[in-house]
Amino acid sequence: MTTQTNLLDQTTMDIIKATVPVLAEHGESITKRFYAMMLEAHPELKNVFNQTNQRRGDQPKALANTVYAAAANIDRLEEILPHVKQIAHKHTSLNIKPEQYPIVGKYLLLAIKDVLGDAATDDIIEAWGKAYGVIADVFIAVEKEMYDETAHTPGGWLGFRDFTVEKKVVESDVITSFYLKPTDGQPIQAYEPGQYITVKAKIAGEPYEHLRQYSLSTSPGKDYYRISVKREDALDNLPAGVVSSFLHSSVEEGHTLPITAPSGDFTLQKEQKPLVLISGGVGLTPLISMLETTIKEQPERDVIFIHAAKSSQHHAMREHVESLSSKSNHVTHYFVYDDPQDPIACDKHGRIDDAWLESILPTTDAAFYFCGPKGFMRSMYMALKKLQVSDESIHYEIFGPAEDITA
Repeated sequence: MTTQTNLLDQTTMDIIKATVPVLAEHGESITKRFYAMMLEAHPELKNVFNQTNQRRGDQPKALANTVYAAAANIDRLEEILPHVKQIAHKHTSLNIKPEQYPIVGKYLLLAIKDVLGDAATDDIIEAWGKAYGVIADVFIAVEKEMYDETAHTPGGWLGFRDFTVEKKVVESDVITSFYLKPTDGQPIQAYEPGQYITVKAKIAGEPYEHLRQYSLSTSPGKDYYRISVKREDALDNLPAGVVSSFLHSSVEEGHTLPITAPSGDFTLQKEQKPLVLISGGVGLTPLISMLETTIKEQPERDVIFIHAAKSSQHHAMREHVESLSSKSNHVTHYFVYDDPQDPIACDKHGRIDDAWLESILPTTDAAFYFCGPKGFMRSMYMALKKLQVSDESIHYEIFGPAEDITA
């Protein structure tokens, strides 16, 4: 990475660092324009980019944050390598190819010029073109290593592989699990608890394929993968989730789904300190995998499992968690329901707050993992920081494009 950065002369790096604040100020406008221009010229890329995130503006914002963070550190890209690897996991799961990077670069530069007008001088555009080339090369190199590792992993594969839905189980009013076995009957790649796969949905009447990433919701070591999918209903002027609706209503046992090999860096670390798993809604899926794995591989490790749901009707896998907890003296569970009128027993009505969290934790010297909607994630992060939990002990995964929850 250092060698690649050294390909940039000092003048170019000075221009980049001086203009990052200007471009960041117009970041979302630039990236919205970028997506519109690129997808008009290359509609085939609609098979890759999540159109729901496009409508919400999540994807343009995520791209802007990534490009500008990299540009701001253009002289020391090694400092953002963990962030690069996190995004590279998502890219390899989506089967992003090196030849797609020049397309992105071309339309990103055109969008910068289009939005900034005369302020985007030839020198600025040239500097950003060079910087993008360096940033793209870093991603391509990291992703090549990941692809090579997958290709040489027992049971691993590149691209999409057909899996058959062996079983479909309704877990709650809004969450359904799908048990997936390889259609070719060959072995499947092992994975780390917390990782995800990408599902390719070919939906009748839809002009493009749809790709969605879903966490694996059971412990590794089986001859199948399981995903547990929330049906995203229409809400706040946004249409219902295309893929989640398709999976719930149209995909039955025996149906074939193409998927990519497991990926992701939100994974359980084996250590001796107590483990605290906190989930909101469908965010429980990777944490169920972590819970099952810990009970199996570290049966003496103390675990606290906390799940928040809108109501008992929305609560998936309650009986499963209760059963796991009842069989181990080292596992304690707590359920929180937002609906104060919910007739089903729970440990708290309302929301998880720092005072309640402190009251149930025997210690804050623990490893904390949490996952759920962005608002929930931000609240959990702030609560843990109030309890003076160190950043090294906080681990989380955001469903959808990456967003900073620490501000």
